[in-house]
Amino acid sequence: MTLQTLETQVNAPEATALFGPTVTFNIASHLPQMAATRPNQRAVVLGRSGAALTFAELESLSNRYANGLSAIGVARADRVLVMVKPGFEFLGMIFALFKMGAVPVMIDPGMGVGRMLECIRTVDLHGFVGVPLAQIVRVLRPFAFRSVRSVVTVGKRWFWGGASLDELERGASGHFTLVDTKSTDPAAILFTSGSTGPAKGVVYEHGMFDAQVRMIQLHYGIKPGEIDLPTFPLFGLFSVAMGMTAVIPDMDAARPARVNPAKIVEAIRDYGITNTFGSPAIWKRVAPYCVERDLKLPTLRRVLIAGAPVPLQVIEQLHGVLPAEADVHTPYGATESMPISSIRGRELIGLRSDVGRAGAGTCVGRPLLGIDVRLIRITDDPIPKWSDDLVVADGEYGEIAVAGPVVTKAYFGIPHADALAKIRDGVRWWHRIGDIGYRDAEGRLWFCGRKSQRVATERGMMFTDCCEGVFNEHPGVARSALVGVGPLGNQTPVIVIEPKPGHFPRGERVSVFTRELLELVQPHANCHSTIDNRQSSSTNRQLAIGNWQSAQVLFHRSLPVDVRHNAKINREELARWAARRLA
Repeated sequence: MTLQTLETQVNAPEATALFGPTVTFNIASHLPQMAATRPNQRAVVLGRSGAALTFAELESLSNRYANGLSAIGVARADRVLVMVKPGFEFLGMIFALFKMGAVPVMIDPGMGVGRMLECIRTVDLHGFVGVPLAQIVRVLRPFAFRSVRSVVTVGKRWFWGGASLDELERGASGHFTLVDTKSTDPAAILFTSGSTGPAKGVVYEHGMFDAQVRMIQLHYGIKPGEIDLPTFPLFGLFSVAMGMTAVIPDMDAARPARVNPAKIVEAIRDYGITNTFGSPAIWKRVAPYCVERDLKLPTLRRVLIAGAPVPLQVIEQLHGVLPAEADVHTPYGATESMPISSIRGRELIGLRSDVGRAGAGTCVGRPLLGIDVRLIRITDDPIPKWSDDLVVADGEYGEIAVAGPVVTKAYFGIPHADALAKIRDGVRWWHRIGDIGYRDAEGRLWFCGRKSQRVATERGMMFTDCCEGVFNEHPGVARSALVGVGPLGNQTPVIVIEPKPGHFPRGERVSVFTRELLELVQPHANCHSTIDNRQSSSTNRQLAIGNWQSAQVLFHRSLPVDVRHNAKINREELARWAARRLA
């Protein structure tokens, strides 16, 4: 099997749903459809209190919001920043904006006020819906909000003017006619986490959101009437669109690594959760919590984990607490293109025995229906036009490029970013994921690391996920990070180790621990690639032992991670730290 488009392998109704022509379509239409067919089913439940809205009630609420927003001047195509906690108001507001043809803008507040304001400045906002704390930021930093003409406060409004959400809703009609948007019209601007560079606003179209809903539902067999626990706020919208009941967990969505596992387990058991999506950081806490207490999660049918490579130990632990017919799934993609591929946890565990745990990278599975994935030669330069000459041979390392109905076409107002990430191919676009990978003989895609985080020595390139997998085999290592110090092309590889509790080395143990780590890496041929796409696969994966013999090993108490999933290691920050340590 090759990683070509799967469009020809599906039946006509499925192909029409995913590949149909540009039509009049509004992604919010899923909500009134569910309200008509499932009016009394709970659409959203607040896990902390148990308060709930049915689909009919959520439909009416979003209609009142839409009418209220229209009354204060919010119009079609207006860009409206939404900074509201997960819950009734968030879901109602986003669906209201979709219905109006307005464009909600969503930025992760966990990235910090400074970076958040930089994102806001790039968007040229027309409206702002936010909680009081967010409104205070607007008042104190007015420059970033200078284009805003409509303001709504969710909660108590103090001195800053505008309307409160209660005022907006009061007296508004519960009926609203969806705007006739096209499937290619902008639906939302979602900002990337900025974990490997400046955060960028990704433009989503109505048809792209619909394709995501259909692809996820089809691939994972999700049925209306299921009960979902979306630990990432945006996925509550998908839950509703699929006819699931969304139970909003009692957690800080901006800090998944700090989740209280007891509250997640309580929600799963109390509400009979059948489906859940979340960061590896959440399940690294929940899975061992269940194992240690011999707790089972008998209602769960599927656990979707994404945002960073998932430790196999976590998958194994989850299999011990899930029913036999359930499984863990690790979908792969990016804000600009999600989902691309997926693999079941049981297949991942089987692969470990086939290829070994270390050095191969992380298998992210086969492409989903309608997704075309290619591996192209590694370059940091723009590629304005697609050519099949870009594609590397099977088994070779390359940058992952993807095309399909969920692949976004542009960033908002950042043409230089478009030039680096997008490739025109006739009427469609390819997105360069920025990840390095390869394809195996079974047609599965393997992730080897971020292109921007590769270490380029005078002997060739080294990829983070492959190398780190070797060092993570040491029983005293919690996790590791490969970084490069020095100019690109002549970098010194540095492996930064976060030891497990009780294993941080001191005195003579530092040199002993270091020697044990470097001995681990020598037998593995996938950790260093000479990368020459004209050479054979075996040459392409040759290990440069000499480089590791001169490599540096540093120990760190707690590796820094991204703000969104709390799971991706911030290697850029670590590289600066390592350079200071080695100066």
